[in-house]
Amino acid sequence: MLRTKVSSLSFALGLPLATCSFALWAEESYTIILKNHLFTPAHVEVPANRKVKLIIENQDPQVEEFDSFDLNREKVLFPNRKSVIYIGPLAPGEYSFFGEFSPNTAQGIVIVKEPNNAS
Repeated sequence: MLRTKVSSLSFALGLPLATCSFALWAEESYTIILKNHLFTPAHVEVPANRKVKLIIENQDPQVEEFDSFDLNREKVLFPNRKSVIYIGPLAPGEYSFFGEFSPNTAQGIVIVKEPNNAS
């Protein structure tokens, strides 16, 4: 159903389907590195009311588990691999996360802010 609407929209605007599809499903991504049992950056700012992709790269030789009660997410992070976690849309605020196997060191916060309307 949605694909039909996108096709109709692209035809009406005289745009190729790929252009409209990309515009409708484009997402922002943010990379977090896990190294020496620390998340870097520890604070990640994302826009409010948008779905975003967190790319978490575990550079440690051990497995870790990304855990967040605030975000209602958990994901096993295998050594020397990248993992993807989708979050949002979220209301403005702070959402904490941590590594379940290193909870005293592997900690971070997703800070959700309204987009800046200044030109």
